Amino acid sequence: MSGAGPETEEDRQDGRFDRPALGELSTTPVGAVFAAMRTTPQGLDPAQASARYRADGPNTIPAPRGRGLIRGLLAQISHLFALMLWLAAGLAFVAGMPELGWAVIVVVVVNGGFSFVQEHRAERATRALAALLPERASVVRGGRRAEVSASELVRGDVVLLREGDAISADARIVTSHGLEVEHSVLTGESQPLPRTAEPLAEPPPDPVDAPNLVFAGTHVTRGSGTAVVAATGQATRLGGISRMTGEVVRRPSPLHQQLNRTVRVVGALALVAGLAFLSVSLSMGMDLGDAFVFAMGVIVALVPEGLLPTFTLSLARGATRMAERGALVRHLEAVETLGATTVICTDKTGTITANEMTAVALWLPGRTYSVTGWGYDPGGTILLGERPLAARERSELAPLLRAAALCGDARVELRAERWRCAGDPTEGALLVLARKGGVEREAAERGSPRIAEFPFDSDRRRMSTVHMLPSGSVEVVAKGSPESILPACTSLLRAGGPAKLDGAGERELLSGVDRMAVRGLRVIAFARRELPKPPATAAAAERELQLLGLVGLADPVRPEVPDAIARCRRAGIRVVMVTGDHPATAMAVGREAGLPVESVMLGSELPDDDRALAELLGTHVSVLARVTPEQKLRIAQALQTRGEVVAMTGDGVNDAPALRQADIGVAMGRSGTDVARRAADLVLLDDNFAHIVEAVEEGRATFDNMRRFLTYVLTSNVPELAPFLAWALSGGSIPLALTVLQILAVDLGTDLLPALALGGEPPHSNVMMRRPRSAGERLLDRATLLRAYGFLGPLEAMAALAMIPAGAALAAGWRPGQALPAGPALSTMSTMVWAAIVMAQVGNGIACRSRSGSALRTAPLGNRLLLAAMAIEVATMLALVNVPGIRDVFGHSPLGLAEWAVVVLAAPTLLFAEELRKLASRRRGGAGRARRPGRVVGLRSTGPAGPAPRT
Repeated sequence: MSGAGPETEEDRQDGRFDRPALGELSTTPVGAVFAAMRTTPQGLDPAQASARYRADGPNTIPAPRGRGLIRGLLAQISHLFALMLWLAAGLAFVAGMPELGWAVIVVVVVNGGFSFVQEHRAERATRALAALLPERASVVRGGRRAEVSASELVRGDVVLLREGDAISADARIVTSHGLEVEHSVLTGESQPLPRTAEPLAEPPPDPVDAPNLVFAGTHVTRGSGTAVVAATGQATRLGGISRMTGEVVRRPSPLHQQLNRTVRVVGALALVAGLAFLSVSLSMGMDLGDAFVFAMGVIVALVPEGLLPTFTLSLARGATRMAERGALVRHLEAVETLGATTVICTDKTGTITANEMTAVALWLPGRTYSVTGWGYDPGGTILLGERPLAARERSELAPLLRAAALCGDARVELRAERWRCAGDPTEGALLVLARKGGVEREAAERGSPRIAEFPFDSDRRRMSTVHMLPSGSVEVVAKGSPESILPACTSLLRAGGPAKLDGAGERELLSGVDRMAVRGLRVIAFARRELPKPPATAAAAERELQLLGLVGLADPVRPEVPDAIARCRRAGIRVVMVTGDHPATAMAVGREAGLPVESVMLGSELPDDDRALAELLGTHVSVLARVTPEQKLRIAQALQTRGEVVAMTGDGVNDAPALRQADIGVAMGRSGTDVARRAADLVLLDDNFAHIVEAVEEGRATFDNMRRFLTYVLTSNVPELAPFLAWALSGGSIPLALTVLQILAVDLGTDLLPALALGGEPPHSNVMMRRPRSAGERLLDRATLLRAYGFLGPLEAMAALAMIPAGAALAAGWRPGQALPAGPALSTMSTMVWAAIVMAQVGNGIACRSRSGSALRTAPLGNRLLLAAMAIEVATMLALVNVPGIRDVFGHSPLGLAEWAVVVLAAPTLLFAEELRKLASRRRGGAGRARRPGRVVGLRSTGPAGPAPRT
């Protein structure tokens, strides 16, 4: 740290003094605060600051230590599926098939490298987003004002706070001049809060609620002040939440569990087949060594080497499509987990709402107006009912709009293609309102320049500015809460001119306030008066005012949110809003967003018992307010104990522990904090809640695609095994017409691209019209196994085995009853068997686009990647059969037109048989539904009556 003097024993002791608790400081008088923190109003001297820096360390929150490059890469090549392939490679070397062994190793390493690069790129993109804490801070040290790095702040530093400043440490306020601070990063509540230096009678239960404390990560929206730093770095509230986030142990993702089970099932089937062939080989009198090598070859052949890269690339394709739609996936497995989501717990501020105050309603005596547009974008208009204002009506609003423009200091400007507010968000919203009504501050101030100001303070609860009029008199413009403005008013401005503010007028005003408050709006009242000369005090200025009207402000619901929530409900996904905001505001926002809000539950009302909490969350609770970070974490855990797959959205530091606990943490990329983004699995780059629904759609499509290519890949195992089985059961009279190298050519050659293309199948139209799959639903389920191993696989096996007699007849004139030929004829038979498997897989690729629907009715150009992949598959097959040198490696012989005519029949035969099976299945399903009219499938607590047909 710069500026450090020689260290003394006094310095070392000063650096180690016990820090008072924040709650204790909130009750400490200002003079005693300096003594408690061993500092003075002139700040620390350089030696003290240096000693405390050495004792406490830098004022930073260390990022969670990642696995590092080497550990990260090793993790991608050492999971269960990769370990099974490593074992398969080892067995291939033992069985005397080094080519196969090296090929499998390349698959594992390339796949692991791809997964590592994908997640590392996402991590770098996340870290590139804006950091939370500011880089510089203004302090007083040794009686002098100085700018220091925020990381160099220490306990006892006297920091200067100004409008627009980000606060770098937890501190006790010692002076306040209209100071207001926004705490949404910690509490989720976007309303700026006044800060005071006065001590409290007793500390609040939560120090964040103390009006004389400020915290790292928050920012000043109005006024100025000074504060004494009480905690830095990991000792801050921000650091505590970050630490709690790091302590959360995440449960394995549904995909991770499903992949492990798939590996176990496929591995067990391969092992059983290998042992069976070992037994058959020994029973036929084969030497033990040869039988062992043969069995190992069968095991290696039945391990689907192409399955691992296909899984990874399917997830990557889903992640790419999400990125194109504005959602950055930080962990590939999160793509599929989104598709299993059953509950979305969403924050309010910055997620459901824009976190940008907006004027939405105006009240003048006898009239109420609405305002279109949202945020700080000046696009929008003022409406009376459903129509724009006439010229006369606009002139009636002009005094109120002029006051909204003049009485404030915020600025609204367009930066990086987005309208932003510099200063108090409420004042920014009022300035935008004035612009929508045709009043510009610059023009208003040219006609009535400001000559004085009486800032807002917590006692008066209002602010006023004084302006010089062209006539030479002055005008006072005041704004504040209706409770603070009304007592200072003696008249109100009606359409016909000023009128006395009597009892009827007060009741009319309060009725307007109540109507806005019921909608959850923040109500601001405006008033004015003229004086012959500038007033000397606020008391002299703010009396005998004339009421101009009311403005209702809200942090508006994003326009796309209601439709997104409706889509969630149609998809059987429950949406729960969890916020730290006021319950009335939460209820109003929830209703506007389309949530079924009957009542709002407070965080303080949640039961302490985890089981009781889980039961409570199983009811129709849809809005929870005044929720602390610890409670939000418990909510995620309780829902998970009910078997729910939880997506948790948020943007603040207070959201980070729950984001990490949830199955899917969704952070805001634009308004979110770095802490939240690091804890999340998915980052919405433009904070658009609707992208969550789009991401769920992609996740569901990814799970469907995994089943598609899993069916496709596993189907070929049966015809690959069939020639070995025929050879063994026939006692060798049926020659072995397929080699392990040919099997490898299918698994890693011709099959790989179509499998990848199936993994990129776009979401089908009804994917968001069905319920989330149950927690017990498996990727490799009974239906998938029966379809692959019980129907499609045997069909391909019959087509492949049919090539043995067909090839013998065409190549050597073989007739039934004769012994099957060997020599060159066997090479032709083997080539036809292999080519028939490839052609059958072409038909299988088309059939696998839909699990139950007709492939003939699925848009043929809906997956152009599949068409291209199948063209490459056929071209590869022709090359491996016809190109000299390449065909010799695989033992292939060129085929004539007659042989090809027989081989090609495998594709339409399999596709036609699968279409008949699907048709019969659909008819059985239709008959079952007809026999059970009125049957309704329950859907947790919200959503449609039952699932839509699946594709």
